[in-house]
Amino acid sequence: MSDAAQPSAAEVRAAAEAVKAALDRHLDAVERRSGQDDPAVYAAFDELAAAAEVYDELLYDTYDEVTPFEIPGNEALPAYAGPEEPSALSVLIRRDYTVAAPQRLLHQAQRIADLDPDAADEAAVSGADAAAVVGTSVHAALGVLFGEFEPDEIASRHKEFGLEEGDSTLWVAAADDPAEPGEWLSAPFDQADPQRVVCRFDVSAVFDEELEPGEDDLTEPLDHER
Repeated sequence: MSDAAQPSAAEVRAAAEAVKAALDRHLDAVERRSGQDDPAVYAAFDELAAAAEVYDELLYDTYDEVTPFEIPGNEALPAYAGPEEPSALSVLIRRDYTVAAPQRLLHQAQRIADLDPDAADEAAVSGADAAAVVGTSVHAALGVLFGEFEPDEIASRHKEFGLEEGDSTLWVAAADDPAEPGEWLSAPFDQADPQRVVCRFDVSAVFDEELEPGEDDLTEPLDHER
């Protein structure tokens, strides 16, 4: 941003005052709310989020500083619109991985297949000898791996299997009634409605704290739950 376009100190101060006023209105709406889904609270939340975003941008543009907090906008998690007293729930999990060490993955999958010939059947490799189940196929190796271990165990041992963690998220979503057996198996993620999310937990490298110069060898990146 050029010097001519930079906001003035007075604009930053005005934005800070707007955040203070929005905080007061939000607290007042919370104290006066008529129920869990009071629209006045959601409106005050949106106003506070917008005011905080403006202040944060002006603060950075003028002083190269940021605020220590982040208020999520409605585009990340819209207002809850599910049942007030859920009688059922769905837990939706997504974990992304990169195949960082293909040879390690192939070795581990072949070892599993050698010890457990049934792993070949679970990987849909029919009629193949256990010693030749994996070969050089990462596709087959992944089938063996995820057919043998629970996703949580793979998450805790991902480096051992040659995988590198990416982003992950867990949504706890409310439902009106328990699903019938097999009801959603053909399209398991079509009913992922953000407005029914009771709570969610996100892990991403974008949440890692920025390290000071020279700290790279001393501090491990931290995963933050949102």
